[in-house]
Amino acid sequence: MINRETIDNIITTARIEEVIGDYVNLRRRGVNLLGLCPFHNEKTPSFTVSPAKGIYKCFGCGKAGNSVNFIMEHEHYSYPEALKYLARKYNIEVEEQEQTPEQLLEQNEKESLYNLNLFAQQYFTKTLLESSEGKSVGLSYFRERGIREDLVHKFQLGYSPEKRDALSENATQNGYKKEYLVKTGLSIEKEDRIYDRFHSRVIFPIHSASGRVIGFGGRILGSDKTKAKYVNSPESEIYNKSKTLYGIYFAKSAIISKDSCLLVEGYTDVISMHQAGIENVVASSGTSLTHDQVRMIQRYTPNITILYDGDPAGIKASFRGIDMIVEEGMNVKIVLFPDGEDPDSFARKHHPSEVEKFVQENAVNFILFKTRLLLDETKNDPIRKAALIREIVNTISLIPDRISRSLYVKECSALMAISEQILLSELNKILRAKIKKGMPAEEHETDVIPEEQAAAEPQLEIDLDSPEYQEKEIIRLLLLYGQEIIMIKLKSTDEEEVPVQVADYVLNDLLNDEMGFENEIFRAMFEEYSREAETDSIPDRNRFLSHNDPEISKTAVNLIFTPYELSQNWLKNNIMITSEETRLHMHVMLALHAFKAKKLDKMMSETQKQLAAATIQEEQTELMKKLQGLKKQSIRINKDGLGRIITR
Repeated sequence: MINRETIDNIITTARIEEVIGDYVNLRRRGVNLLGLCPFHNEKTPSFTVSPAKGIYKCFGCGKAGNSVNFIMEHEHYSYPEALKYLARKYNIEVEEQEQTPEQLLEQNEKESLYNLNLFAQQYFTKTLLESSEGKSVGLSYFRERGIREDLVHKFQLGYSPEKRDALSENATQNGYKKEYLVKTGLSIEKEDRIYDRFHSRVIFPIHSASGRVIGFGGRILGSDKTKAKYVNSPESEIYNKSKTLYGIYFAKSAIISKDSCLLVEGYTDVISMHQAGIENVVASSGTSLTHDQVRMIQRYTPNITILYDGDPAGIKASFRGIDMIVEEGMNVKIVLFPDGEDPDSFARKHHPSEVEKFVQENAVNFILFKTRLLLDETKNDPIRKAALIREIVNTISLIPDRISRSLYVKECSALMAISEQILLSELNKILRAKIKKGMPAEEHETDVIPEEQAAAEPQLEIDLDSPEYQEKEIIRLLLLYGQEIIMIKLKSTDEEEVPVQVADYVLNDLLNDEMGFENEIFRAMFEEYSREAETDSIPDRNRFLSHNDPEISKTAVNLIFTPYELSQNWLKNNIMITSEETRLHMHVMLALHAFKAKKLDKMMSETQKQLAAATIQEEQTELMKKLQGLKKQSIRINKDGLGRIITR
């Protein structure tokens, strides 16, 4: 049995274009990839792969799914066999034996830590947005930094009160164990009492690549220099700092679509860049970059641009870490911001288009950047210049690709005004030394679908006059936006709004009204959302895209996949587009009201048939009352929710 955490890791790690690229020759068409379908004979490509969504679909034969589904279909593997195939491809360890009681206990403990972190994030966010202390201290800080409230909701920012055990006390009152509070690092134990690690700080939740809260960063707001400016969660069973990048969950789709990752230093740098419309950005959170972090980026793109604040000393201190990125075979560029500026401050002072233009125009290849920076320091000192040559050649020797190495030798030779042959000689010495040590010197050398293909796309067979059409829309919104935040007005007031996850709102609304789904697949998917919600977790789309029920996974792909993508030219020219995401609240409300209206229509029709067949007076009276009640509900929902005036 493969546990859920490992399955999530496999699905998150596997890049669908790499998996399918082993079998199909793919070529880029806009943000998607196109090729000849491996499942049926065709001359015109109709097989489309969406790297950003991690799914494929053939608009000729209708085959669709994610990486796991593709391997199952192509290799005729079972679900576990396909997972193990991908695990081997990406060097992910899979426990194949049955789980022991101890392993089950460990798995349950990890899930408890995840649930506690989710509870803490919701507590911090609620405190920030609703408490007087949170608004006056925490929210004021974010506003002073120019962070919009929609970004506060997106990144689930929060505030931990000044009271030293506020969270610990609240968590224990809600049934969370003291030992888990200490294990997550949310609380610190002293003399049999527990205190909040993050008290009196604004909170930055840290998410895994799959979107789960695994840790926190807290920034102090006072001027007490005896306290650390930032405090982060300690290492735990679910949080490993060296394997985590802040913002990766929010950035991975943009990194794939732009085929580039921007690396910054801190939390606010990431948020400010997002606010400027640049979303392919992550942060190392003030720590030195690690191999695991580099490989995480490499899953999505081989291109990385590091943004610096202009301090030469800080840049030189990071050279060793950047050499590590070069060694992984990635293309590294450097961007220096003007003196006194960092990504956060620059993004706040300039228009989004200016920020993007600055990054594009000032990105310099790392090796050439390093050569120029060190060359400026050598002046006419031959000894320092000799050390520089060795330093640069050593960096070039890390590049896995032979052709790239020779090109950099040529360019650096011209920059340093030194013979190319001398650099090659020094480079060969280093490479031969690596071979002697047993180290390998060289390990490796918007989609538009034609109309006839779009017409061939198999559709879910749904009667538009039945509630199933509305059921489909609700499930589609849950898959695409279930974990997104919308603002909902409280029933007790016409003004106050609270942030709610789309899935939570939809589930509560429909379960309270007890209106069930008729379509078997939609009902199964909705019930799975309901079960997960009971444990305070909302499954992401990958849960359904890789579902072990092939009908559910196929349905999920069909609902998510669209052959049309918005052209990047709209964004480049700063043309504002009204998309579904920007009006998500409205779409959710319309879907719910339309579903209820259609269900009520069907219920009234059935009641009228029962009334016509009834022969007993008492039964007729009860059915008439029921019919009148249904009519009142229908009139109200159609008028208030859908803007329709109906007369019956």
